Amino acid sequence: MVQKKDIACPTCGKKNTWMPDNRFRPFCSERCKLIDLGDWASEKHRVAGELVKSEEDSDEDDHV
Repeated sequence: MVQKKDIACPTCGKKNTWMPDNRFRPFCSERCKLIDLGDWASEKHRVAGELVKSEEDSDEDDHV
């Protein structure tokens, strides 16, 4: 038996049910899923971490 879990859509907060047949989970709709994707693409959402120097930055440091 598949266990249902009540969740809130991360984008709009609408109540939703986590089920295998909900193809947009954890979102309530494709619209909310695409809004979230756009937020990641525009860097509104980010994963915390240290900045990584690119090879160009390393080359500039060597010539100083």
